[in-house]
Amino acid sequence: MNSHEIDYKIYGDDMQVVEVELDPAETVIAEAGAMMMMTEGIRMETIFGDGGNSGGGFMDKLFGAGKRVLTGESLFMTAFTNNGYGKQKVAFAAPYPGKIIPMDLSMMGGKIICQKDAFLCAAKGVSVGIDFRKKLGVGFFGGEGFILQKLEGDGLAFVHAGGTIIERELFPGELLRIDTGCLVAMTRDVHYDIEYVGGIKSAFFGGEGLFFATVRGPGKVWIQSLPFSRLADRIYSSAPQAGGKRREEGSFFDIGNFFDGN
Repeated sequence: MNSHEIDYKIYGDDMQVVEVELDPAETVIAEAGAMMMMTEGIRMETIFGDGGNSGGGFMDKLFGAGKRVLTGESLFMTAFTNNGYGKQKVAFAAPYPGKIIPMDLSMMGGKIICQKDAFLCAAKGVSVGIDFRKKLGVGFFGGEGFILQKLEGDGLAFVHAGGTIIERELFPGELLRIDTGCLVAMTRDVHYDIEYVGGIKSAFFGGEGLFFATVRGPGKVWIQSLPFSRLADRIYSSAPQAGGKRREEGSFFDIGNFFDGN
């Protein structure tokens, strides 16, 4: 294996934590701010690039870091290495209610495609980049943004998603239509596209948006019940507005405000 072999344990139910156990000289990489706690023998350092073990020169690392910037992430990642004797532990916390999904990339063809911001941490040797799509529509309307992430390597990676997680195995040719924000991740052989939802009424009154993600097997997909954007929209709509007013709840008042011009 090119990636470090790590052990882990997941704690909690709705606000989960993954605790990674490292042997001497083993390393786990994570996004900045994901770490919750670590034992005394763990050393932290900032790394430049995509987290892979390619070992290239400065330009290779710059290209890897540039790919991360396109997904909205920082140029840098944080590496946690066991510099002590015996086993050491470091824990990473989920940023909002949901589940942490462990993925062994060696069992999934060495590649997983997921929404941006889904990556939490991984064994050193797993690279975090962007997945280019042939169709422009897929790039602009897929997932929660216009860029999809890809995790490549042969080690363990951990992805976080909101709410309840459903894992579906698609047979060859089997088609599934999913809200674009609810699609979390998929294996490399799944065909992914965007389908327009006809009828303007669906867009204004159905609440489902204009586009569906369509995934076609063979392969495995992971679906979340609560995209963070949906949670944020509900929180924002319930927050007091200027003048101390609060947005009314329920579609009846929303439609009334629409015709009043508010």
